[in-house]
Parts: sequence; structure tokens; C-alpha cells
Amino acid sequence: MANLSISKEILINITPQETRVAFLENGMLYELYIERNRSRGLVGNVYKGKVVRVLPGMEAAFIEIGLEKAAFLHISDVAIKIENNSVPHICQLLHEGQSVLVQVIKDQLGTKGARLTTNITIPSRYLVFLPNSHNIGVSSRIENEEDRERLRHLMYTQTHRNSGAGYILRTAAEVADENAIARDITYLNRLWENLNNSEQIEVGNVVHKDLPLFLRVLRDMVDDGLAVIRVDSRETSRIMREFAEKYVPEAADLIEHYPGERPIFDLHGVEDEIQKGLQRKVQLKSGGYLIIDQTEAMTTIDVNTGGFVGSRNLEETTFKTNLEAAQAIARQLRLRNLGGIVILDFIDMLENEHKRQVLRALEKALERDHARTSICEVSSLGLVEMTRKRTRESLEHVLCGTCPTCEGRGTIKTAETICYEIFREILREARQFDAAELLVLASQEVVDMLLDEESNSLAELEDFIGIPIKFQVEALFTQEQYDVVIL
Repeated sequence: MANLSISKEILINITPQETRVAFLENGMLYELYIERNRSRGLVGNVYKGKVVRVLPGMEAAFIEIGLEKAAFLHISDVAIKIENNSVPHICQLLHEGQSVLVQVIKDQLGTKGARLTTNITIPSRYLVFLPNSHNIGVSSRIENEEDRERLRHLMYTQTHRNSGAGYILRTAAEVADENAIARDITYLNRLWENLNNSEQIEVGNVVHKDLPLFLRVLRDMVDDGLAVIRVDSRETSRIMREFAEKYVPEAADLIEHYPGERPIFDLHGVEDEIQKGLQRKVQLKSGGYLIIDQTEAMTTIDVNTGGFVGSRNLEETTFKTNLEAAQAIARQLRLRNLGGIVILDFIDMLENEHKRQVLRALEKALERDHARTSICEVSSLGLVEMTRKRTRESLEHVLCGTCPTCEGRGTIKTAETICYEIFREILREARQFDAAELLVLASQEVVDMLLDEESNSLAELEDFIGIPIKFQVEALFTQEQYDVVIL
């Protein structure tokens, strides 16, 4: 495939309740970030926590950090000084009631509490500060070996006075000069000094919060391909410019205030794409489609040819549909922020070369993904297994809740099924109690079926129990809800 240049732009929608950031490539929505004031993400926040329970069998501990659920800390995320090649057990490192400085590395997801680490990392524009390390690392995205060596040498000369801490040079450092990196080192060391002197802070309180979303955009998402950052709030654009001039000068001229009356997301078609990102079915241009099912354990994506019949033969049709699906899957993973295990069920292909090309197309499309991905070969069942690093909740979990009617099952019992359940309940009540009359409360659909299609069965039941049965529609009842009342 030709490596075409990609035009990138960022749209920022600010309201008093939430901030939304849309990341567009060639005018199409690829990533969406949402931060609500009532439930700001916790990743990156540093807390003074208290150990409430140590689990030796799991080599883990639960830490109280002031959230609804105790957070989880595994021994692999504990800063450890290994002596004589002996790795200590969790009980040797932590005990109940101990206070400990921890950082959130994964937000609360569903029933799981936040995940913590004691390996604190504090990012700046060009660096990531590692107070519990002595190493100097360079981002793998900086591929030129001369640049890597130059940056390592620069860091060693800058940090010889600050031994006892480590740093990782971020991708943005590739074009940074010595003074800019020196400023970052000074800033990070001062910040850590303040964090480390947290004796007066009560357990369960936050010691350090990450930047708000609209400033994290400047810190983390600005690169050479970015053309513009449009913000629909004048005050926010002013704050962003001031921050950019101080920390990200190359981005200052990219920030524009959007003053139009039409909502910025409507103007660029983002609102429609968000709605599509919540649907189970994704239509492909060829007429094929994807079916995406997200569960707590994994996400499955099924590829179907749909109305695409192709022009040659079945194998060619299948191959073309799978190639288009590979591009669409990569986009949907980013847009919906699907993480964890992902199972891809491409349409079966007979030719190995076609399988190889589809996998290569998927890998190529995922190269621009900010989250780390890993793809396995096509399995014997024709499935592609992959993983995508999960650090925040998916779009569906952010915007949607469990359906009160089906309680998350995705289906409800039919009106016919409920009618027969009511018949069984009427028999129980008639046998157990000496009732003069029975009243059935149910939804409109169920009552209509009882009095129409099931009227003969109802008459037979009434004769059998010898008790009159009345019906009342309850407008607030779902189709599965009913009640049999003794009168």
C-alpha cells in the first residue's frame, strides 16, 4: 500500500460539564476523548494510600485511596530493590495500615477497582520522570540511532547532578534543544520534591493530579502531522495558548478559536460518527458489514459480505471485503477504545497469500494507533486473535449504562413467554390461597395477548380454577414485569 500523507486535526468541544476531544485523520473521526467534571479519569493521579489488606496467595494488596472501591496493587507494580537475586514476597514489602505513595495506572472498569503502582512516573513535554529508577531510556518511536545516542548523552550531562532518578525521553524530545530539556528536568525535580514531602497530607487524598484533558492534548498529541487545533471556547483557547507558549511552543500557532454558532462537532460530522460508534453494526462501503460485540471478557468482531457480490468469484469477493474490513476494524478499535482481548472473525479465505495480505493490511492500519497492539496469526478456526492495551474505559462504557429493561442481556422475554409464566403463577396462587378473585397487572403488550390470542387458554384456566380473573395495564411495567394480586 502507498504511504499517503495524512492530514490530522484536533477539535475540542468545551462545556461546563465536560470536555470532548476529537482526533481526525483526513477529515474522519479516529479517536474520541471525553472528560466529565463529575468523573474525571484517575490515570496518572498520585495518592497517599493505606494498605487495607494483603493477599499473600495472589502476591497483591488492596489499597485505600479514597475511592468507592479499594484499589489493587500487584507485586509486579511495586518498586523493589532486588538483593542477591532474591525477589521479596508481598508480605515483606507491605503490611496492613501502612501508608504508601501510589499512582493509578488503570481506571476503575466495571466491577474492578483501579490498578496502582508504586513506580511513580510523572510526564512533562519531553520527558517522563522515574524517581525510583536510575536509567535513561529513549522512546522506541525515535528510530534514528544517532538521535538516540545524542539524546542519551545530553541527558547524562544534564542529570549528573541529579543522580537517584531516571528519565525516559519522549518522542517530542527528538527536536528539543538542550535548554528545553533542562527546563523540563528542573520542573520535574521540583514537582517530585513537593510530592515526596507529603507527610502532612491525610491518607486517601490525592497528592498530584494530571493535567486537564485539553492541556494533555498539547502535551501528548502534538506531532509533525498535526495541522490545526480548533477550540470552541475562547477562554480555553487562551489558556491553551499560554500553556503552549511555555511548554509546547511549536503548537502555539496551531491553536484556533472556533467562534461559529453551529456546534463544532456538528460542522465536522463528529456527532454522527459518535452515534455510529455505539451501534453494533458497522456498514462497509462495499456493502459488507462488521458486527461488534463487547463483553467484559473480550470483544468479538465478525466480518460479513452482506450485499457485496464482487465481480469475479467468491474468493476475490471475500478477499476484497476482508481488506476493507481490516481498515475499518483498526478505526473502530481506536474510535470505540476497545481494549483487552479482541477476536476477529474474517470471512474464510482459501489462499494463504490472501490471508497474509489481510493480516498485513491490519498491522499497517494499526501502526498509527497510540495504544499498544499485538496480533496473532490466523488460527485453525480461521480466527485472528489480538490484544490492545486498555488504559481507560471504552466509548460504550463512558456514554452508556446497562439497559433497565433487559439488564444488559441484549434480549427480553417475548410477550408469549410472559403470558405462560402468568398462567403458571395464577395456578400457584389459586392452589395456595383461598381467593375470591385474581387481578393480573402487566404491560400493554402482555395484556393484549392474554385477551386476544390467548383468550381461549385463559377461559379454560378460569374454568379450571373456578376463580374470575381481571386484568389491568400498568404503563410503567416493562414487558417482563407482571404481578398477580389476590382480591
